[in-house]
Amino acid sequence: MHPHAGASLSRRRFLALSAAGAATGAAALNGCAMQVSGGVSGGGETVTLMVKPDDISPELVKQAQKDIGVRIVTVRHDITKLIGMMTNGAPPDLVRGVGATDAPYFAARDVMENLDPYFARSSILKVDDLDPVNDLWRFDGRTQGKGPRYGMAKDFSQDSMFWYNTALFGQAGVDYPPETEPVTFEEWLENAKRLTRRKSGQTTVFGGSYNGVLTPNLLASLTAAAGGSLFADDFSRVDFTTPEARKALTWYIEYGRARVGPSIIQPDPNAWDGPTFQANRMAMSNSGYWLGGLINADKKLAPLARLAPAPMFEGGQRVSPCQAGTGLWMPKKAKNKDAAWRVFEWFFGEGPAKARASSGWGIPTLKSLRPLMPAQEDYQKRVLKVQNAELKHFSVIAYTPYATADSLYALFNQEAPAAMHGRMSVDTLAGRLNSAMNEQLKRGKEQVG
Repeated sequence: MHPHAGASLSRRRFLALSAAGAATGAAALNGCAMQVSGGVSGGGETVTLMVKPDDISPELVKQAQKDIGVRIVTVRHDITKLIGMMTNGAPPDLVRGVGATDAPYFAARDVMENLDPYFARSSILKVDDLDPVNDLWRFDGRTQGKGPRYGMAKDFSQDSMFWYNTALFGQAGVDYPPETEPVTFEEWLENAKRLTRRKSGQTTVFGGSYNGVLTPNLLASLTAAAGGSLFADDFSRVDFTTPEARKALTWYIEYGRARVGPSIIQPDPNAWDGPTFQANRMAMSNSGYWLGGLINADKKLAPLARLAPAPMFEGGQRVSPCQAGTGLWMPKKAKNKDAAWRVFEWFFGEGPAKARASSGWGIPTLKSLRPLMPAQEDYQKRVLKVQNAELKHFSVIAYTPYATADSLYALFNQEAPAAMHGRMSVDTLAGRLNSAMNEQLKRGKEQVG
């Protein structure tokens, strides 16, 4: 699955391999710093990070210089620029990525550094301290979740879990979901219909939002919850006509048709759930624990907001995956790997990681940092109880290495609106998605080899 050893990575080849570009993530990389480890010491080196503008603050860049003696230079995350830097032999030292979808894609193209040797000698990032979510960043040449580690998540959520607003539930006379047992997806959707409020043809309160991080890996997660797999065993094809995938697709199309929450035919003007949930205009949001960072900062909302387990289908299986796992990876041809690893250790295991853990913006990906998760208030203790019980239901749902999530997302968005508007049957949609996505996956497999 890798290019031949020693083969040059031409711009044309990488552009072909990249297809529609790498998927993007929703989580921010932020925090503050402290402590210096016994790893590689800073010696005035400069490390280039390709990240998004809000990923690492100017204050944190200054803190890195102070804490570990490494100068950080940031470059705006852009797939075209990344391709150019790689093909010119001058890639960034660390690159932002979404473990759930980017890791198999880039690892299959042999452009990521195997970080196993770095983890093996680190006194900060110990393998036995890594949360299982970091297996999203593993790839054995065929399957995600196995083999070498190519990156690490900064924090995570089990993204099928959902927050709910008890005040809106009370106003609608809907019973609260159980704290540690899942409702079914069928119940979730019925509750969302009862919770939705409209006035003069306009939705004033969304009953529930259930869009996941990006639709392709949401559908893969829904199919797993139904007891199947969206992808073939070798990940070279999708099949939406299997009973499990059809159940998942039918449910999501019904969610769109019911207009109980944001979708491609009814977008949220705020573009994401946070502001809408905070304004008491959304009764449920499947944003996972990560949204707690926003909720904890709102003292009026926080006591009203509760977290619930990931739903499951009737007759399906209980799964609670992470659909993002945003973090960093190191290009194979990075020029300053030791200093980059020192930044990696500091960012994922020292001050910045501790600050993120205590903020509520995601679950820490080192098990030793879990005691820092917010638990001062009664409502935080309740959330933590639910979240801790859910951890045992986590599993990696492997994603295809042959296409970016963005490219499959674009294909879904071309076909699905007609079905959500009731102008196309789910069976017809399933056939069209199979045709379009499998052509994309076929090209990707040919390019990888």
